[in-house]
Amino acid sequence: MSHPHTHSTHDHSHQATGNIRFAFFLNLGFTIIEIIGGLLTNSVAILSDALHDFGDSISLGLAWYFQKLSRKGSNARYTYGYKRFSLIGALANSLILVAGSLFILSETIPRLIHPQPANEKGMFVLAILGIAVNGLAVLRLKKGNSLNERVVSLHLLEDVLGWAAILVGSVLMFFFDWPFIDPLLSILISIYILVHVSQSIRESMRILLQATPESVDIRHIRERILLLPGISDVHDMHVWSADGNYHIITMHVVVTSNEADRTELKNEIRKLLNEEEIGHATIEFEIEGEQCHYEHCT
Repeated sequence: MSHPHTHSTHDHSHQATGNIRFAFFLNLGFTIIEIIGGLLTNSVAILSDALHDFGDSISLGLAWYFQKLSRKGSNARYTYGYKRFSLIGALANSLILVAGSLFILSETIPRLIHPQPANEKGMFVLAILGIAVNGLAVLRLKKGNSLNERVVSLHLLEDVLGWAAILVGSVLMFFFDWPFIDPLLSILISIYILVHVSQSIRESMRILLQATPESVDIRHIRERILLLPGISDVHDMHVWSADGNYHIITMHVVVTSNEADRTELKNEIRKLLNEEEIGHATIEFEIEGEQCHYEHCT
């Protein structure tokens, strides 16, 4: 049976792949501009950001590959398809983001004590360009709803904030002899990103550990199913997510009579589950008094 949620999930996956591909080429091209600009302005901050952006490009390439792989259908080896492969990209991006932020902290803390001079005007021009380019990519990825896109958008948001810091720092250094401003803002941004990426890592781990998705209220679903005529109990319910968007449920449904129209009941339950954003359901019927032979039947 075809479900609207299935088509919607496929469209989201296709859009996510295009968004990440767009961000990859945009980021890679701008990284090259950063390296040249950093050398011309003698700005260690820009060169450090270029190194960070190069790492971003690698992680974006991984995200693009895994997001594309996640669109493949099911087979004998991966019966649920490749949706969960996008999580590998999300986790890889998160770890690279953590490593990049720690690297920036290790570089900027000493510069806070011993600031280095740079070409403020060149930094200002590159900062405007950096905000425009990375901001465009963030806006594109904000339209997506996959975990992979959200993690990638964090990469690019970090870049936008980093360039905003360089912009503010370049203006302040132009008018005042305050070279410590740039490393100070970089430290604050790195801490901000570390706090936010930790949330993405926790969400990825929840999915990998097959925790019930936060958007799904399993008790509410059970109560709705029990309101259907001919059903006396629902147990052994398990809900998990393949990739943060495509949710899966299994359950045992106890019917009051062996004469109940199970096909009709199954259609009603699937319709209800689709309203609750469940993409795949496995429903097993039992008769009242029938013994459940599984471990988690209560």
